Amino acid sequence: MDDIVEGILNKNKRIIAQSISKIDDEDPLSHEILKNIYPKTGKAITIGFTGPAGAGKSTLIGKLISYFKNYGFKISILAVDPTSAISGGAILGDRVRMPTTMDDEDIFMRSLGSRGASGGISKSLRNIIRILDAAGYDLILVESVGAGQLEIEISKVVNLTVVIFNPNTGDNVQAVKAGLTEIGDVYIVNKSDIEGSNTLYLTLLDLIGELPRKPLIFKVSAHSGEGLEELSKKLRDLINTDDWISKKKKKEREDLKAELKLMVLDEVREKSVQVLNSKNMEINKLVESMLDKSKDPYTAAEELSLLVFSSK
Repeated sequence: MDDIVEGILNKNKRIIAQSISKIDDEDPLSHEILKNIYPKTGKAITIGFTGPAGAGKSTLIGKLISYFKNYGFKISILAVDPTSAISGGAILGDRVRMPTTMDDEDIFMRSLGSRGASGGISKSLRNIIRILDAAGYDLILVESVGAGQLEIEISKVVNLTVVIFNPNTGDNVQAVKAGLTEIGDVYIVNKSDIEGSNTLYLTLLDLIGELPRKPLIFKVSAHSGEGLEELSKKLRDLINTDDWISKKKKKEREDLKAELKLMVLDEVREKSVQVLNSKNMEINKLVESMLDKSKDPYTAAEELSLLVFSSK
């Protein structure tokens, strides 16, 4: 364990990758790793990139990496992909279009399978971010799988949420209303060099530009590079403002509270399943009473719940 923790803190990419795999596979050793590195976490800024499939998220992130590196950030990229129904692994998709220098000590990249997690967000993502945070990567970029309205889940994991649209997503108004208007800190119209981009940009300004939280709205082209330098500077400046830092601390408190509740619910669910599996005789009796109509389903469920929660 000492070697693993030391390897993470010394930014050993092989050990970091192995530790991430243990977390993603829910290896029991992952709990010990997290206990040891947790005091070293809390310094990184996390930015989530979300939006419809085909919006150009991977390409845009790939182009922004060089700007962030020039600003002095040590960068990790986590790409949450759909999970293969056959292998259980991540379908890498257009990860190959995200150019990174993997032998660069200050850049780390990893694809993760969503594994059916809500909103396309890997269940283990929070803890993987903690590994990278402890390793000294101070800017962690998370790209979530394109999944329409379910994309809102990413905002519960990251500090700053960037929503990306492009003019090819169909009806502009419908696309913007697809559940993403409530979560974004920054909205981007990508592919500004194609027809319809200005109309979509104006639609965004009209629908969300005057919201009380004042989200930033940009029009860029990852393909041509138009607007990317301005976008990168705005993101850099935003995360250094006192107002944003204060909001970040408040959001982290709420996110940790939500995470703690979810962990307890998972624990309760797991233990309840174990107890239920040991109560086959009682369950069969309740089923018989439902079949002969002496008990309704609600009464039977209440009695079974009492059995579950009274068991030690």
